[in-house]
Formats: sequence, structure tokens, C-alpha cells
Amino acid sequence: MKSTLLLAFFLAVPLAHAHGDKKHAPAAEAAAKQTAWGIAGKPAQATRTIALAMTDAMRFTPDTLAVQEGDTVRFVVRNTGRMLHEMVIGTPAELAKHAALMARFPNMEHDEAYMVHVEPGTTGEIVWHFNRAGSFELACLVAGHYEAGMRGTITVTPKQGAAK
Repeated sequence: MKSTLLLAFFLAVPLAHAHGDKKHAPAAEAAAKQTAWGIAGKPAQATRTIALAMTDAMRFTPDTLAVQEGDTVRFVVRNTGRMLHEMVIGTPAELAKHAALMARFPNMEHDEAYMVHVEPGTTGEIVWHFNRAGSFELACLVAGHYEAGMRGTITVTPKQGAAK
């Protein structure tokens, strides 16, 4: 009986891509959920495009970004290295927590609109609507990359006339 219930559970749970196995779904395919750093944007509503490069030197170029609250940004992320990299947007605390989980469970399953895996020599995209002002980060959470310094900052300035 117990094994039947376990089998039924695993058959009922939708399978997600293992972290690092495949590219993440584009933001349009992922469910839009509000986060502390914004919400998935719609590609047709992108107000700005920012190109970034990821390298095997464990760096993003540029690694410091400034956007305005209300911007919907299309991030075009190119992996110029020879190993898998990813870009994940979040708060410093969330990214540190996620990086620690990735170190413990490198094949952890998840797929969110604020992250993209990029195979060597290819390009990926994230479309993100920054509807919260604040200081956020971008990072590569592939095991060891975050710890090696593969991260940057995103400063979202409040809308003109917004209450402080």
C-alpha cells in the first residue's frame, strides 16, 4: 500500500528540469508571481534591453546595473565561456540562501522567470518588470560560481514623484 501511494505521488507530481540540465523556460511560459525584486515581464512590453556577458573567469560584464522602477527589461545574456552559466535575479539574502542550497543539492529542480541557464557559446533571455525600488543582485548559482564571485548589483531607483 505504501509503495502504491509513493508511486501515485511521483506520477502525479509534474516533472521539472533539473538545475543545470536544460535551459529554463522563457518568462512568458513561467507563471508570473510577485517577488521582492519584481515580477516576470512580457516581452512585448520591454522598455529597455541590457546585454550582459558571462565568462569562465566567473564574472558578469557589466556587473553593475541601474534601472528605474517601472522598467521592463529584456536581459540578453551571452555565455562567452566553455562551461554552463546562469543568471538569477534576487535579493542578496535570497541568492545567498539559494546558492547554499545549490551547493548541497546541485541537481535541485526549479524553473523560475527570474533565472536563465545559458550553455557555452549561446545566448539566453530574461524579461523582468522591476516594480519595486531597491538594491538587488544578479548571480550565477551553478555550484561554486557564486562563491567565486560571479555576481553583480542591480539598483532600481524609485519612480519620479514616488513617495519615499
